[in-house]
Amino acid sequence: MKTILVPTDFSDTAYNAATYAISLGNSLGATRIVLYHAYELIVPIPDVPTMIPMVNPDDLRAASLEGLEKMKKELSALAQEGTSLLTRADNTLLAATIEEVCKNEEVDLIVMGITGGSKLEEVLVGSNTIDVVKNTSYPVLVIPGSARYKPIEKIVFAADLRKVAETTPIEPLKKLLHIFNAELHVINIDHESRHFSTDTPFETLMLDTLLEDFHPEYHFIDNPNVVGGIVEFAEENKADLILTIPKKHGLFESIFKRSRTSKLAYQTQIPLLTLHE
Repeated sequence: MKTILVPTDFSDTAYNAATYAISLGNSLGATRIVLYHAYELIVPIPDVPTMIPMVNPDDLRAASLEGLEKMKKELSALAQEGTSLLTRADNTLLAATIEEVCKNEEVDLIVMGITGGSKLEEVLVGSNTIDVVKNTSYPVLVIPGSARYKPIEKIVFAADLRKVAETTPIEPLKKLLHIFNAELHVINIDHESRHFSTDTPFETLMLDTLLEDFHPEYHFIDNPNVVGGIVEFAEENKADLILTIPKKHGLFESIFKRSRTSKLAYQTQIPLLTLHE
């Protein structure tokens, strides 16, 4: 683990995520923590009254850099010797260019904050984080607003046991599991075996083969609420991290209905690591 990217909007939630990222980086031997602010210049729209004040792009960038430097100064004491705390600001939409930024910075992990609570808070604070999860192939570690760093010793991996070989990002998954070197619990949530099929035993064996180096424990849990079942198990077993692989949904569902990963991010106070299929 060399580089961790921490997108920020300078909120308390973002500061908490950055603090977590630095502590995590210290424990994993990261050499670069990049504080990143993507600010967007609003382009004037024809036929809109000109009395609306325009923002000078130079002023916008200056404010962004000032915020980053302030954040860097306040957090620099947390980084251990050998870890560089860097800053980057771009005039762009975060989700639109996050993949390119990660490639340019040679990022290993993205760490972002999220706030649960009212629906309005979920929309305003959570949208950027969820959009990043949806628009990047890089691992994203979502840090709830009240989460504090502690060593990752127990991971709960929520698996649906469907098309394991086709949808599991094997190399990134193994790389991260090797890095964390934590106790691994694989859970599958079902209710009255509704999702059990003739393929389920084979898919379970396939996943066990992929994860054999990590000696996972398997738990098959009956719960009509998938998200509730994951959160309940993780909290009862004092997990330090929940791991999930968001699956692609239909366009209609993605627009009008929150995915399970989104709901999970809002409901749990345990950090949530997402890997794309």
